[in-house]
Amino acid sequence: MPATPAPATWFVTGTSRGMGLELVRQLLADGCNVAATTRSAERLTAALGSTTDTGRLLALTVNLTDEAQVKDAVEQTVERFGALDVVVNNAGYGYLAAVEETSAQDVRDMLDIQVVGVWNVLRAALPLMREQRSGRIINVSSVLGLTAVPGWALYCAGKFALEGLSEALAAEVAEFGIEVTIVEPGYFRTSFLTSHSLALPTETSEHYPAVRAMVDDHLKLQGHQLGDPVKAAAAIIERSRTEGGPLRQLLGSDAHTYATAKAEALRANLDATADSAPLTNFPQL
Repeated sequence: MPATPAPATWFVTGTSRGMGLELVRQLLADGCNVAATTRSAERLTAALGSTTDTGRLLALTVNLTDEAQVKDAVEQTVERFGALDVVVNNAGYGYLAAVEETSAQDVRDMLDIQVVGVWNVLRAALPLMREQRSGRIINVSSVLGLTAVPGWALYCAGKFALEGLSEALAAEVAEFGIEVTIVEPGYFRTSFLTSHSLALPTETSEHYPAVRAMVDDHLKLQGHQLGDPVKAAAAIIERSRTEGGPLRQLLGSDAHTYATAKAEALRANLDATADSAPLTNFPQL
């Protein structure tokens, strides 16, 4: 009689709300081991509620910008569950402001979470996956990691950086049996557009009325977003169990529409510069 395979062990960041919380719920219900990091493990366990079987949960309070804390969290995961199969870099928050309205601290804070925090997790997890010659890295980006719109510059900067990191990483680790997936959601009905997950500038400028109108529209959108986070979490889990396939996982018809428009605009730009681009080459001998 064949042995029963061990349950998959997941390491997920940003789990006390939104997509991360829903992902933890579904993974636990599916019998997976889950190391879930958050800024407050108590808030996570409270959000899961008493009806959730947390026997396979390792809730960890972790500052992702602290490399030592991240390394310790990964080590605790392996010590508790004996393996590390899937890493999900999900932590993040939104920021709506014109470029001119962002402070130096705003920029550092965003890039610390979206880039430095992810890098800390990867440096801690990749040696283990490389040694076992298997694993999946899931980096939760956004369709705004592919295209940018006014007022989202800082958020887009972080997500564009995550996309570049992920593309390079996928090529680096493929030979070790490690797969990388970039998840690119559109608007989902989570708390992302509330004060829990959305930051605004302390001072605004009268010169950007269109940005103010955009911010107001987005605040009104809360609770009416097109995407269902339950379906999104299920889609991420299903994708994690499929070998091969595309690097990017677009979630939501709105995301697909935005991405398609960007691809078409990029193609038009490439066509428009096809003749002028070679003019800067050295002459061919």
